[in-house]
Amino acid sequence: MNKTQLHKNFNTGDFKIGASKLKQFLWYFTDVLFFKSRMIPFSAVLVLILRLFGAKIGKQTRLKPGIHIKYPWKLMIGDFSWLADCYIENLDWVRIGANCCISQQAMLMTGNHNYKNPGFDLITKPIILEEGVWVGAAAQVGPGVKLMSHAVLTMGSVAVNDLASYSIYQGNPAVKIRDRVL
Repeated sequence: MNKTQLHKNFNTGDFKIGASKLKQFLWYFTDVLFFKSRMIPFSAVLVLILRLFGAKIGKQTRLKPGIHIKYPWKLMIGDFSWLADCYIENLDWVRIGANCCISQQAMLMTGNHNYKNPGFDLITKPIILEEGVWVGAAAQVGPGVKLMSHAVLTMGSVAVNDLASYSIYQGNPAVKIRDRVL
């Protein structure tokens, strides 16, 4: 058995946070005070704060207290979408279409590490959720995954590949279980 030690200072490649040190610093404390603390229960205030930090958010979008967003400047949300206390680790872009629902404790994870490389190099890929997508409670969406129009990822499921339009997916890894009829 090869006992290769993983490096603590892994290679981040061409990864860029996309904001100045000052913006990152201000976001850290704003996030702790207003989002993680759940002190602000009003969606309109949370949306305003995210827009001030560069998020592109459509009209009448609802955000619940406790939502985690790593970098608001790498987030786009369409009109009439609803996000519960989900976890968006957006080292890369996350694009959420109109009329989407991201349920409680769901996770959108744009980054991972190359476990095949002893350097444990960082890998990031964007996540795209097209219009009408529903990500169920405690479901997880991995880096580079696209959920096409009106796809559903059921509660606790894990999407590691793209999800087809008007389809319902379940399991780990998620597989199509039936069509979504609206």
